[in-house]
Amino acid sequence: MAVSYNGLWKLLIDKNMKKIDLINRIAISSSTVAKMANGEFVSLKVLEKICAELDCDFGDIVHYERESKDGGQ
Repeated sequence: MAVSYNGLWKLLIDKNMKKIDLINRIAISSSTVAKMANGEFVSLKVLEKICAELDCDFGDIVHYERESKDGGQ
């Protein structure tokens, strides 16, 4: 996995929110949240909506995890 959204999940916990609350507040699909849960890429527009709603920056919600050259982490 090259992308981690652990910052987002921690931020939701800190704000006492569930994933469904985020889905309803910013009108994104559950499949988009599922992609994030699986460490897949989502559009910058989605990340922008999340940051606007949670009053945070991209770096607060997403982290790039570099993979080693042998394919492991």
